[in-house]
Amino acid sequence: MTYRPHRLRGVAFAASGALLAATMMVAGTAAASTTAQDASTPVPVSTPDGYLMSYVVNAKVANPGQTRLVERAVEASGGVVVQSWPQIGVVVAHSDRQAFRADVVRNGGNAVESVGASRTAAVSEGTPTDLSPSWGKGASGYQKGHAKPANGDLSSGDARLDAVVADPREGEQWDNAQIKADQAHRVTDGSRDVLVGVLDSGIEATHPDLAANIDAADSVNCTAAGRPDMTPGAWGPTTSGHGTHVAGTIAAARNGVGIVGVAPNVRLASVKVVNDDGFIYPEYAICGFVWAGLHKMDVTNNSYYVDPMEFWCDDQPDQAAVRTAVERAVTWSTKQGVVHAAAAGNSGKDLANKTTDTASPNDTKPIARTINNGCKDIPTELPGVVTVSATTQATSLASFSNRGLGVIDVAAPGRSILSTYPGGTYARLSGTSMASPHVAGVLALMKSAHPSWTPAQLIDALGAQADDHACAPAEGNAGPACTGPATDNSYYGEGIVDALDAVS
Repeated sequence: MTYRPHRLRGVAFAASGALLAATMMVAGTAAASTTAQDASTPVPVSTPDGYLMSYVVNAKVANPGQTRLVERAVEASGGVVVQSWPQIGVVVAHSDRQAFRADVVRNGGNAVESVGASRTAAVSEGTPTDLSPSWGKGASGYQKGHAKPANGDLSSGDARLDAVVADPREGEQWDNAQIKADQAHRVTDGSRDVLVGVLDSGIEATHPDLAANIDAADSVNCTAAGRPDMTPGAWGPTTSGHGTHVAGTIAAARNGVGIVGVAPNVRLASVKVVNDDGFIYPEYAICGFVWAGLHKMDVTNNSYYVDPMEFWCDDQPDQAAVRTAVERAVTWSTKQGVVHAAAAGNSGKDLANKTTDTASPNDTKPIARTINNGCKDIPTELPGVVTVSATTQATSLASFSNRGLGVIDVAAPGRSILSTYPGGTYARLSGTSMASPHVAGVLALMKSAHPSWTPAQLIDALGAQADDHACAPAEGNAGPACTGPATDNSYYGEGIVDALDAVS
């Protein structure tokens, strides 16, 4: 989905207009942690009058009263409230006024903590018509037809001891063998009480290996400007098969057809956060995480990074405000009992030692920028999210996989993974997008075996049970070298996940 090289990334056209000096955060926001010498390169966010943009506005206090004050500030500043999330004190707004950010801060007074543009391109999907904005349907369609390459998938290549019956292509799933999921299935295929949210490009609900496990009632489309859309079928696949592939790795059914997922008896909710152009904007992800919490999901998989920045920097006001909003959504859903797995990314970078980024912003014109360790890949680098690197069949770190001492939590298979694909078919894809759903599946098995465990307990057990893997050369000796001991290093974190231990 977004798909960095771990989702669908692409470029469109450069935005017109001058850089707005009104980008700001009010007092009380987290201060930049970097010095002038290592400050990140500013990314222009142009918002001339008449250019419809999307914003997140964060209340200082996350409660309904303060959120309502923020809504009033949005309206007083010539904006339209698209979606309010009082649970986290975040308002998603549209405006076509250049001065919107500065005016919201002024009109909101003490209620507003920060405001930031959530993209650098105009709103391609328009403002929902039922909100009756002064600009009508809004948004030019210039972005349409410039889809990103598949995000997260790098390439295609195409309680019953001894009673497990293999599905026809299960023997091709070396990945399940590497994490001992095949052995775990002799104990359990997972509980129907466990629900996994697939925050992705949508799932083909009619796929013969997925149909039995889809929970339509808890599925949603979040790409309607960040508002939950429960229209039947709205959460189906976009132009990408990425979500269907991810879903199969987690929970393809044991039904005598095709393959078997890591947790083949758990339920799946399609939480569509990728639009038809392949972008996962912050408001989509926020909607997805809050939805997961509201619907009491047990696990979410996040094989993407939030567009349009591969790294969101705390010393850039717009980016810092967006990061705050997404982190609030992740934190709140975690408090509701949801544990999150996320792909580490496919740029081959050392996430513990960041220096440059040439992929952002990916919705207008990328620039070469200096970044620092205050710049985070979200959601994977947010607190409480399990960050997953990718291995090959030989257990080497995949050449494309991001890495980082103290950043990577665990590793899982991500090279040439066979899974479900739209049209009732199957495909082999590679990426950390393919590694993360293995971990989501293991977490689902663990939750099945230990239904009372909290997200923190699940994460602790996941790391403790992972199979230690000493540093070794990456596939093709690619990228920064491995550092750290076998118990916790920059390539494998605490090790390769172990599904058998998860159900023991």
